[in-house]
Amino acid sequence: QVQLVESGGGLVQAGGSLRLSCAASGIMFNIYAMNWYRQAPGKQREMVAGITSGGSTNYGDSVKGRFTISRDNAKNTVYLQMSSLKPEDTAVYYCNTFQFRHYWGQGTQVTVSS
Repeated sequence: QVQLVESGGGLVQAGGSLRLSCAASGIMFNIYAMNWYRQAPGKQREMVAGITSGGSTNYGDSVKGRFTISRDNAKNTVYLQMSSLKPEDTAVYYCNTFQFRHYWGQGTQVTVSS
């Protein structure tokens, strides 16, 4: 079955950086787009960044210029490099892919202190 396992979250001060990883299994990783979403307390889940199988990327307006999504098809892993973090980036970050249906990881908490 499809499994997405996120790691790399934690507590960081404003202005700092973190790199999230999402290891995928049970899918033909190299042919599908992968995405990162986040959900802050009391807010709807929002898309943060996406990367196609060919490496094209797109970003939410709030993270453009600060976050970078990448993928390593040999390792079945997608990354989210987050820089210049702000307190409003505090959320649970989820890895996602859509292959006939949405698949989600369990999420990893990112907390940015001011």
